[in-house]
Formats: sequence, structure tokens, C-alpha cells
Amino acid sequence: MAAALLGTLVCACAPLPQYTRLPVVQYPSVNVNERRPSFVILHHTGDADAKQALGTLTRAAAEVSAHYLVARDGTLFYLVDEFKRAWHAGPAYWGGELDMNSASIGIELDNDGAAAYAEAQIEALLALLADLKERYRIPAANFIGHADIAPGRKVDPGVNFPWKRLAERGFGLWCEPPYEAVPPGLDTGMLLGAFGYDIADRGAAIGAFNRHFAGVESTRMAAAERSRLYCLVMRRRPAQGG
Repeated sequence: MAAALLGTLVCACAPLPQYTRLPVVQYPSVNVNERRPSFVILHHTGDADAKQALGTLTRAAAEVSAHYLVARDGTLFYLVDEFKRAWHAGPAYWGGELDMNSASIGIELDNDGAAAYAEAQIEALLALLADLKERYRIPAANFIGHADIAPGRKVDPGVNFPWKRLAERGFGLWCEPPYEAVPPGLDTGMLLGAFGYDIADRGAAIGAFNRHFAGVESTRMAAAERSRLYCLVMRRRPAQGG
């Protein structure tokens, strides 16, 4: 009786996709929207070419995927629905967020980790990032690399990636000297954590920071880079809102 009564009240909404096997009465609400990503995570494939990468990213046994692959010639491959959870981040952390796969769009760049990034590839990436940023209102601070969210475990997109160029277009943060002096009492670990890094392994976090912002492989924090880190922390605070 109750089910029949409810059935007469159901709005003209489309039926809901039903996952439970239990008997339910569908009563769709119009007060809903899609969950949207709030981060973009950039990777390099580590493969020899895009064909090999596509094989890896679509093979069930590999258990890895990304939403997009950007080939060296600028071709954009769309692999996973943007509203679905791709498997690209793995165990990760950024600014308190532990499930980065659920919160992000993953973009793979066709690069073996040693080669320079092709101009056509970067231009295509910039166009894709602009599109994603506009549609999902992703803050500049939330365009980051795999190495940033998995320090010590991952190094991509590597020291050759043009982070400064991306930041100049609004995809990521950047600071150039002269820097303000770091206030007393703020140690390096505190600053790294405030910026977003997992500081359980401080050396790995420093290495990830240096790879991204200094373009070097080092687990030591130079004085100038520490000042840059403080600048970035201060810049991230207002940037988190838009």
C-alpha cells in the first residue's frame, strides 16, 4: 500500500541506476549534481611510446589507468570518464587528502622519464588543463605531480617537466626571488606540511619539493629553496579558494 502510494508521487525524473539487490521504491530527487574532481595529478608514463602506454593503461591485469594520455605529438587520448575514479595515484597524500584517486583527474604524459617534453605535447596539455580548470573550477594550487603526492615512491613527471611554464598559465604555484625571510620558529618540516606534503619521510618530501621547484634531485633543502617554500606556503593560502 505504502509502496503504491509512493509510486504515484514519484516525479518524472529518470530512473536511478540501482546497485542494491534489496527491494526499494525509487523516489528520485532533483537536488543532485555530479561529484567533481578538485585536483589534477600529472604523471609520465615511463614507457617508450604512447602505443605501449595505451596498452598498459587499458590492460586489466595492469590495474592502472588515467583519465587522459597526452602523446608526444599532442594527441589527447581519453581513457576514463572524468566523473569516474581512475587508478593512477596509488597510496598518496596531499594536504590532508588520502584518497587522491577519488579527488582527482589523472593525466599521463608520454615520456620515458629522461627525455625532454615535446612542445606539441605541452601545448596540448596546457589546452586540456585550461578546459579542466574552467569546467571544474580547480584552484591553481591543486595542479600537482605524482611525486608530490607520493614522495619517496614516485618521481614523475620528473625534473624535466616545465612546472614554471604551467604556473605562469595558472596551473600550479610558483615563486621567484627575491623572497621574504622565513620567520623564526618555522622549520622545514612544518613548511612542507603546510604546503601539502606528507612529511612522514622528511627527506623524501624535500626531494619531491626540489624535483618540482628546483629541477634537481636532492634531499637537502638549500636556504634559497627554504625561502621559496615559505613564499609558496603563503601563496597557497589564498589560492586554495580559487
